[in-house]
Amino acid sequence: MSRKHQEIILENVTIEAVAAEGKALAHVDGAVIFVQFAVPGDVVDIKVTKKKKNYMEGFILRMVQPSPDRLEPFCKHFGTCGGCKWQPLPYEMQLSAKQQQVYDQLVRIGHLDVPEITPIVGSDQTTYYRNKLEFTFSNRRWIEEGEDPDAIPEKERQGLGFHVGRFFDKVLDIEHCHLQASPSNEIRLFIKKYAFEHDLPFFDIRNHEGFLRNMIIRTTEKGNVMLILVFWHEDVKAREALLDAVLAQFPMISSLYYVINSKMNDSIGDQECLLYSGDEAIYEEMEGLRFKIGPKSFYQTNTKQAYKLYSVAREFAALSGNEVVYDLYTGTGTIAQFVSSKASKVIGIEYVPEAIEDAKINAAGNGITNCEFFAGDMKDILTDAFVAKHGRPDVIILDPPRAGIHPDVAQVILNAEPERMVYVSCNPASQARDLEILCQKYVITAVRPVDMFPQTHHVENVVALKRK
Repeated sequence: MSRKHQEIILENVTIEAVAAEGKALAHVDGAVIFVQFAVPGDVVDIKVTKKKKNYMEGFILRMVQPSPDRLEPFCKHFGTCGGCKWQPLPYEMQLSAKQQQVYDQLVRIGHLDVPEITPIVGSDQTTYYRNKLEFTFSNRRWIEEGEDPDAIPEKERQGLGFHVGRFFDKVLDIEHCHLQASPSNEIRLFIKKYAFEHDLPFFDIRNHEGFLRNMIIRTTEKGNVMLILVFWHEDVKAREALLDAVLAQFPMISSLYYVINSKMNDSIGDQECLLYSGDEAIYEEMEGLRFKIGPKSFYQTNTKQAYKLYSVAREFAALSGNEVVYDLYTGTGTIAQFVSSKASKVIGIEYVPEAIEDAKINAAGNGITNCEFFAGDMKDILTDAFVAKHGRPDVIILDPPRAGIHPDVAQVILNAEPERMVYVSCNPASQARDLEILCQKYVITAVRPVDMFPQTHHVENVVALKRK
């Protein structure tokens, strides 16, 4: 260990294992250090950025000897972009780490009594698997290492891409993203070029000025494309000229929307999405069911893995055809409709009204008559009175946001006493917390992770429960 100007450099450290949050870990003099972008077996020099009583954090200062397992990152933006941090990690090691993450959260940290965890369901595609990406326009793009800031023309200081971690006003200008298939990259690059050529100012998030703010691209397995362009203010002439140019260049865009968002944050959930050209929605199919996806609709961003995820959930539900099923946090009703043929009645609840409208349309279009959908905050809708009115559920399937379920919702679930539950989660940590509450009356009978996001540390996990 060497010290210079209060800096701590750890030399010739061997990385031992993959850790939480996409980091790797090693031990130095009995202390744990967490490092990003490292692979087990790497020998590295580490610069310490944080030193606490029980652990340290740092980054790779020099690669002394790469691990024999280390892969060359396939993306030129690796290391700067906040996504796809596990590119150097072979996919089998990624799956193993995610399986371990689920075990750690449920058993080692959560102290839950679980059966042997079924092997994780891997993804057939490890790149170009997303059906939705959101990009941000910024007049302050991230300046890459080796660039001379003083030599960059003002226009070229603008960028269109992803936010850089820790810097809310900085955007990494993306040349090629490996997460979404063509024509995602081509559309983004065309719009950026057009904006440069026509002097359309990118958004200044600090001073809240500019014109171009965000763009969202949604795609389907059959090649349909929805583009949503978000502007800071209205300029009919400039807006229409841009939208017309995009349509002329990309006739495969089947749904083109725009939004005028003049509020302080980027979310468009409370904004009006205005259809400029094409169909009001795009559609995805699953086992013969057709799902409408509007500009605000929630749909799992990895379409092919969503089918595997829902299949695991349906298997865990063990439906015979006679059950009343509650699908909580139903979104556009995908899980509800996916299990409806094996249930007598399905009740779907979701807090986004637009999603519930899509769910009703989807169900009607699919000829499903045994699903009912309700919009509202879960803790307000799912009450004892609601359960009394619509029937006690035999099975509850819940797929909440990352934060998990509200304690009031957990209590109503316990009061409803369904025979079985299936808990789908994108955050095993909050899932473990909620399961501790639910296990007052339930035992965990099966656990199976599903990898929805290759090249990242994120993992979905499905847990089956049975009433004691």
